[in-house]
Formats: sequence, C-alpha cells, structure tokens
Amino acid sequence: MSSKFEVGDLVWAKMKGYPPWPAQVVNPPPKKGSKKNCQWIYFFGSENYAWIEVDQIKSYHAYKEKLSMGSKAGGFKQALEKIEEFIEKKKTDPTYEIEMPAIVEDKDDDETPKKPKKAVKRMSKDAPSGSPSTVAKKPRRSSPKFEENGSLSLNEELAELPASADYSNRDSSPLTDLNSTADTSKEKVQTPSNLAFGFMGLGVMGTGIVKNLINSGHRVNLWNRTIEKCEEIKKKYQSRLVTVYDTPCEVVLNSDVIFSCVSDSSAAGEILYGNLGVLSCDNALEGKGYVEMTGIDPETSMDFCKSIQTKGGFYLEAQLQGSKKEAEESNLVILTAGDHSLFEKCQSCFKAMGKTAFYLGNVGYAAKMNMVLNMINSIAMVGLSEAFSLADRSGLSTKIVLEIFNVTNMASPYLQRKAERIVSRDFQNPDHPLQHMQKDIKLCLDLSNTIKQPLLMASTTNEILKHARRLGYDGQDCSCVFMKSKF
Repeated sequence: MSSKFEVGDLVWAKMKGYPPWPAQVVNPPPKKGSKKNCQWIYFFGSENYAWIEVDQIKSYHAYKEKLSMGSKAGGFKQALEKIEEFIEKKKTDPTYEIEMPAIVEDKDDDETPKKPKKAVKRMSKDAPSGSPSTVAKKPRRSSPKFEENGSLSLNEELAELPASADYSNRDSSPLTDLNSTADTSKEKVQTPSNLAFGFMGLGVMGTGIVKNLINSGHRVNLWNRTIEKCEEIKKKYQSRLVTVYDTPCEVVLNSDVIFSCVSDSSAAGEILYGNLGVLSCDNALEGKGYVEMTGIDPETSMDFCKSIQTKGGFYLEAQLQGSKKEAEESNLVILTAGDHSLFEKCQSCFKAMGKTAFYLGNVGYAAKMNMVLNMINSIAMVGLSEAFSLADRSGLSTKIVLEIFNVTNMASPYLQRKAERIVSRDFQNPDHPLQHMQKDIKLCLDLSNTIKQPLLMASTTNEILKHARRLGYDGQDCSCVFMKSKF
C-alpha cells in the first residue's frame, strides 16, 4: 500500500472513471471526520473535493512527465495550468495558499464529497467534474452520485449533459477526429512503424489482420494456441518480418507493442494471467504497449488495464467493427480507448488493418461503443432472417426478395452478404460465427442489467440466437438464424 501524503502535498489523484488529476492533499472539514486508507483531496481546475484511496494518489512532481499527457480535454489542461500557477506563486511567496471554496454539507450523504457553494461548472467527461462554462444552478456533488442501480438520477443526468463542443480546430484526420467522416478510400500505409509488434490470436479476425500487417511491412511476432497456424503464415510469406514464438511471454519479451485478438474475455484473460502468459514475465512489460482487440465488457477491460499498468505497461482497448471479410480486405473500423500515446504509436498498424480508427477517451468507452453497434447489428440480422422466413413460407421467391432488397435504401453491404447466404443456404466458412454474435449481445444485456436499462428487442434477439445454437449451428455463419426462424 502507498504511503500517505502530508497535508499541502501536490499530487495526482485518480478518481474512478477519470484520468489522474492535478490535486492537493488538504485537511477535511470537521464533519467529514476521516476515512480509512483515504485522504481528502482538492482538485485543481474543477475546484472539487473527494476522498481518494491512498493507492490512487501519486506525487505530482515525480509523475508529472508521465501523467501530464493523460487527457486532451480542456478541463484537464486548465487544471494543469492552475497547479503550475500555484507552484510559481509558491516559489515567489512561500506563504501563498489557494483560497479554496467552501463545501456544501448534505445531511443525507455525509461521506460523499460536495460541490463548492457557487455557480456550478460543467465539465468534460475526462474530468472529476465541472468545465469552463458556468451555469447558475444549485450546488452538485463533485463526483457523479449513483443510485442503487448504478445510473445517475434524472436531474443529475440532465445536469451532466455537456455544452456544445467546437470542433472547428480539430485535426481533420479520421484517425484522431471523431467528428470527421470516415474515409473509405484511405491511403494505405506508406511507411510502416519500425517497432516490433506482437500478435496473439489467429482466429476468424486475427488471420486477416496479421496478413495485412505483414503486407504493409510491419515486423510481427506471432503466437497462437495452435502453433501450426503461425507456421503456415510464416511459410506462406517466407518473410524475415515474421517470427513465431511458443508462449505469450516470449512474444512480450521480443515486442514493443502487443496485440491480443481472441474469441472472448475468458481466452483473453488466459493469455494475460495464465502460465507463461503476458504478466508472468518479470519487468517484460515495462514501457511497452498492450492492445486488447478481443470483444470484452468495460469492467473486464478496466481490470486488464490495471493489471498491465501495475507491470509498467500502457493499455489500449481496440474493439473491431467488421467481420472476416472486412478483416481480410483491410476495411475494419477500429474503436479505441485508453492510453493516447499508444494510440498514436499504433496508427500505422490501424491504417494497415482498417479504413478508419477512432479514439474515444478513457478505458471502457470503446467497449461500450462496440457493444451498442453490435446490438444494432444482431437485431438487424435476426429481423432480416425472420423477414426472409416469412417470404419463403408465404410463397415469395427469396431470390426476388433479395434482388429487390438490394436496390432499396435498407440494404447495407453487411446485410446484403447475409441475405445472399440465406438465399443460397451457405452457412459454412463463416465470416461472423453464430456463437460470437450471441456472445456480443449477451455483453449488452449484462451491461443493461448493471444499469437497469430495459432492452426488450436485444433480450428477444438473444433468446433466438441461443435457440439456434442449441439446434447445433455453432461454428456456422450467424445468417443460419434463418433456419431456426423457418423451422
């Protein structure tokens, strides 16, 4: 456990859901008493207070270089300016102290830090609270107050809505600007990174991704449960760029950035925590990047992040939108969150494997975004299957239905391919296996249970997918749901 800091010490304080924030250890007010293994913290910029666990507090000066790039949000930059301004004034006048705002006491929640009794500040989600714009409202808590179900109360949720953002000065690159339109005719990689990239997992998606990395000139260190798949790729390309290793630990030792792309969170966890896994090598991750491309839930991703960081590594979740076809054709959409510097290091790889990549902020946001998009995809797939079942049963030619569907505004490349599989009954050699789709929709339902958000269509879709799996369609393309719908 970390040592406690003295009152007055400048620190980085980590509140759950936010990056480490410039702060100062201060004395709690009398009514706050004390809290075991916690210290009362004042946050610069947002001017809020909170009890923070001791092991979530680090020395400001010792970690300044590493943590000062933790966020690009305006609130975070403002906090850095405030703490540096305080340091300069302290040098000139050692007796100088900040005039800290008073704390609003709340009788029904004595242990929750309260918002200063002043105009409430709105703030970027990256910050422990408020932003430069102010609104005259009653004081709010310094950190979001969650109800028993884990969601914000309605009044607080409305108050947390961000002000309109100005995107006029953002980078126009689709790799860094979420506000820009994805460029489907993107330039392919001209100059590959000179880093060594490890890649673990040669399944439905991983095989296509690795081939594109090799073709774009990246050095790749491979590992897979079935080592023969690695050897096949090495033999096929006969390239000095490809090296095969027997364990995940060896991949880490010989790589600068490591990608993991396996079937589910259980397999991803085995790679991390298992015998001769990623975390089993002493000091092997120090200063290296770990990119988790497996479709996992936000909580698991946060756990992975903490485990990587405790070993001195940097973590990025990179969730993949697309199927086997998009992976092979270098047309994936990549959703990332976590360490921004690692996102920048991986840009040449992302260009090699996809048509665009988005950086969404703190760990967990990419996983949530991926889950939302997968839910839309799953429900649409089941709806398509039932519609073709209805057409077939009512005497309509499914070939004619497909021909007309393809010229309507409902058609998308994904649904067109699935409709073609339904008409031809081609469910073998899947580009989106049934069990993977059901896994994805289950992650959505798990999240909805946590926040008590009703998902009626998603729940029904999950039952349909489970039934199809029970009928023995695991390993086949998700379009095989048609068979369950028809029979």
